Amino acid sequence: MAYVRTRAFVVDSPDRFMQISPRKLCVRTVHEMSTRFGVDDCSMRRCILSGVHVPQACRAEHPKTMHEPRPHASSPPTKARGFAAMAPSRHADEGGQLQLMEADRIEEEEDCFESIDKLISQGINAGDVKKLQDAGIYTCNGLMMHTKKSLTGIKGLSEAKVEKICEAAEKLLSQGFMTGSDLLIKRKSVVRITTGSQALDELLGGGIETLCITEAFGEFRSGKTQLAHTLCVSTQLPIHMHGGNGKVAYIDTEGTFSSRPERIVPIAERFGMDANAVLDNIIYARAYTYEHQYNLLLGLAAKMAEEPFRLLIVDSVIALFRVDFSGRGELAERQQKLAQMLSRLTKIAEEFNVAVYITNQVIADPGGGMFITDPKKPAGGHVLAHAATIRLMLRKGKGEQRVCKIFDAPNLPEGEAISFIFWPFYFWFY
Repeated sequence: MAYVRTRAFVVDSPDRFMQISPRKLCVRTVHEMSTRFGVDDCSMRRCILSGVHVPQACRAEHPKTMHEPRPHASSPPTKARGFAAMAPSRHADEGGQLQLMEADRIEEEEDCFESIDKLISQGINAGDVKKLQDAGIYTCNGLMMHTKKSLTGIKGLSEAKVEKICEAAEKLLSQGFMTGSDLLIKRKSVVRITTGSQALDELLGGGIETLCITEAFGEFRSGKTQLAHTLCVSTQLPIHMHGGNGKVAYIDTEGTFSSRPERIVPIAERFGMDANAVLDNIIYARAYTYEHQYNLLLGLAAKMAEEPFRLLIVDSVIALFRVDFSGRGELAERQQKLAQMLSRLTKIAEEFNVAVYITNQVIADPGGGMFITDPKKPAGGHVLAHAATIRLMLRKGKGEQRVCKIFDAPNLPEGEAISFIFWPFYFWFY
């Protein structure tokens, strides 16, 4: 029997598209179906939502895709390094019910960092290595991101020991100059994680990038946290499905995740993934002070050195600083502490090749003038503006519309993507 294979489903006939729940079809899957049958995305989406049959003429335009070999029904499902794979496969019965695809096996990636334990082979005492680990340093890459002054502040490490440790780490790493060609090759390790929106992915050049900080700012109910929840799921998709094939770390400063963890369930179902497995691959921490928030980042290095993470979310990065510091008298200290935390986020992104997604609040701009339609600007000032590589501005549109605009990016042109909320747990972007 002729069938069509999508990323999440195997459908026995194009006439049965209407049996697929629209909530379980992402925009990319709709686009793949429309490409195979020679129709535009809007027509294919209307077929799915309204139950209209795909014209027979469209089926004849792609005869090759209609006769691909059916996957073996008894082949065991595979998982990518323990991450949330597709839901368990089901056999197609005589009535033409849907059959979920098995997840493809993903090859193991090479480590992008040198473990701090390798210093022992360079003559460093194991006890001194343990002291570095207690201070939150688990890789040689992370060690070289600290100043010697901060390292001597670790209890039990003298200046002579720090000098010897740094020399041993330099032998294991290449921290000098490199050519532009070598840097271009290194950039190939960047992973772009889909946002679940075709339009937003195109706006971002493929998705949220690793090795950098992506900031999303906007007023309340503009979609910042919603995008964070979607990224918690899409990050666990395999690389060939534009995911990150890794785990997620979530630092919550406003209680947006702790109050509604069940929001992940319908998002996981949309991508055809096991909701329980998805939740198991998300580690969560609630921060109550800016010091607690920074200490959580220090402890996170231990987990990232042992397990493959691909995304770190801080929602929001500025909330606790606005609470713990007040008035202009403490503004300088606040900005210095904020700069230290943002520096730590940048080091984590580059050390472990993870994407850092932070949300930010907005403040009123009295000096904007009467001719400014929306006199708001992101909080955090120039310190936060310089630390974030890509800045996204989210705002409310007409009715249930949400608009995402590239506010600042080194390699992306200005543009906007408009979304419509059809379901309270995720977006459909057009």
